[in-house]
Amino acid sequence: MAVNTEKESKSNREVVLGFLEEAESWQLLSNQFPSKVGGRPAWLSQVDLPALSELQCERCELPTVFLLQVYAPITEYDRCFHRTLFVFCCKTPACYTRNDNKCFKVFRCQLPRKNDFYPFDPPPDEKPELLVNDHQVLSSGLKLCRLCGCLGQKACSRCHSVTYCCKEHQTIDWKHRHKKECSNEASQSSEELNSFLFPEWELVTDPEELPAKDEELLEANSLDQESMACLNNGLEDSELESMALHETQDSKVFQKFKKRIANEPQQVLRYCKGGSPLWVSAEHVPCEEDVPECPCGAKRLFEFQIMPQLLTHLKVDRTDASIDWGTLAIYTCADSCDQATKYSAEFIWKQDFSGDQAV
Repeated sequence: MAVNTEKESKSNREVVLGFLEEAESWQLLSNQFPSKVGGRPAWLSQVDLPALSELQCERCELPTVFLLQVYAPITEYDRCFHRTLFVFCCKTPACYTRNDNKCFKVFRCQLPRKNDFYPFDPPPDEKPELLVNDHQVLSSGLKLCRLCGCLGQKACSRCHSVTYCCKEHQTIDWKHRHKKECSNEASQSSEELNSFLFPEWELVTDPEELPAKDEELLEANSLDQESMACLNNGLEDSELESMALHETQDSKVFQKFKKRIANEPQQVLRYCKGGSPLWVSAEHVPCEEDVPECPCGAKRLFEFQIMPQLLTHLKVDRTDASIDWGTLAIYTCADSCDQATKYSAEFIWKQDFSGDQAV
């Protein structure tokens, strides 16, 4: 995924759209540097994986599950020659309270071209003769949770052949399949994706192409996020007047959202580093101070957003409750600061639809 580094206004930066496609399993392994949705994470750095405490949902304290990853190198910086952003989410519908991001986690990982894990030259486009399956053990020797693919340091006490990140995941896998296979090591395999994971897809990208008329009106119609975030400021004379203005503004924002995605309704991701998100509502739009700085001291900038269309591919609908969002905006360190082989936490902003909006 190319990163646009030209100095343009936020509204004129090129937007790259993400779509889902089926792919062979080998194409989604770590050494292919994939962008993908679902399945287990294809870890970039083979060491310093996020700890269980870093992956826990801040509401139910259960481990979050891999949602997607975006391969987004910044080629002008050697430290970012390989660079991937990872997003995790909780699978408990009750944790998805309105406009709350506590059930999501985002991590950034980057490596120079010369590193300890991958060849200097890019991988071949054809299927390798010898496949290295990194679903249970990484090339560094780190063991992974058999259920979710995150760091797994708890081994089955009976067979010692599989590991888990926590007791909860061991219990789920025991009921699902490990109880039957525990005494027969030959039958144990993590090749099949279990029902606990989201369905796996490759994430492919294409530049957004807008009709000429839309391009001309884009900047004129764009709404500054500061003005939307502070929409009611200075309107204390009449609460009814303020509410009416807000409802009108909210309708305009949602109509803009629907019009913008109409040309490519299957998009599940919009990438525009340093640009602005396409909001679904005038409500709960962050001001600059709402986005925390990186620990290195640099500001965090918008990089990409996850669209509500992705939900239809995740098979999460339930009659009583469901995982849900309007859009998820990911903000990352403006300097993409050097964290060696570590996975650095970044910031996510969850915005829900307001009222009876629907895509």
